[in-house]
Amino acid sequence: MEQHKKFDLITFGETMLRLSPPSNGRIFRSDVFEKHAGGAELNVASGVSLLGLRTGIITRLPQNELGIFVKNRIRFSSVSDDFIIYDNSPDARLGIYYYENGAYPRKPTVVYDRRHSSITKIKPEEIPSDIYGKPRMFYTSGITLALSENTRSLAIDMIKKFKDAGSQIAFDVNYRANLWDEDTARETILKILPYVDVLFVSEESCRRMFRKEGSLQDMHREFCRDFPNIQIIASSMREVISPKVHSFTSLVYSKKDDKFYTEEPYKDIDVVDRIGSGDAYCSGVLFGLLKYDDPKKAMEFGNATCATKNTIRGDLPLSDFNEISSIIKGHQTKGKQSEMNR
Repeated sequence: MEQHKKFDLITFGETMLRLSPPSNGRIFRSDVFEKHAGGAELNVASGVSLLGLRTGIITRLPQNELGIFVKNRIRFSSVSDDFIIYDNSPDARLGIYYYENGAYPRKPTVVYDRRHSSITKIKPEEIPSDIYGKPRMFYTSGITLALSENTRSLAIDMIKKFKDAGSQIAFDVNYRANLWDEDTARETILKILPYVDVLFVSEESCRRMFRKEGSLQDMHREFCRDFPNIQIIASSMREVISPKVHSFTSLVYSKKDDKFYTEEPYKDIDVVDRIGSGDAYCSGVLFGLLKYDDPKKAMEFGNATCATKNTIRGDLPLSDFNEISSIIKGHQTKGKQSEMNR
């Protein structure tokens, strides 16, 4: 992939405020909530930035204290805030969600309060016209397409403009049933897949939303036959033993090599907070492609960043290149290893 662009990756999506009861507390009982910033596209931009590449995010925030909180978290994650749009209207608001950790047999719980957030009213004229020539890659997700007619039409227009300007397009289907139905999602996403170079899609979405059959490998190849522009497809494979114990690996298909890449799972991950771990996976894969143009390394970085993010509280990843590289090395090393970094 070309190196002359100002940014390695620019993403577009909603940034949100997350409120969580401490430890394993319940939403309906807790009087105290921890606050975190997050959102799929911010999580991805943050993960790629922490690994060493230059990223930015296009988002729209209320011009108030909550917007400042999120802006500061964006900066803390080394993600450029050059493309933040500020909403000064009287009804400006930041989307909120409440997250409650699970403990077997109680599952984690999410309650959304995001309707009519500032980004749902974004206008095309708020996007700087010179942005399209800046990144090597542009990333967005099905969540952004589902938020509102404004975000949907703008995201589709941006995908086309970034593509015309020479950027690679990465897209995560990331289906959320509480935002839109499967038929609308399928019809919308099928219209943008001709522009997509890197596709993230779960096996469940392949079978349910896209109505494909056969093995996961068969479905990956079918996507590439139907949409010749797609060069890389990645599907995560998570086994949930309990809310606090997961195993994780993934399957990455390279159309150019007609080859699948996977590895032994990260087993019995000690899950502190699973929110954002799927986005961390995307960030690792995109880093591997942008830095090395190597689908095997992309798979390795994706698996390691996902596994590690599960161990970190909050939506955003906190692992840099050295830590993830060490985790990859440890995962691939057989035999006894030191139990402490010192």
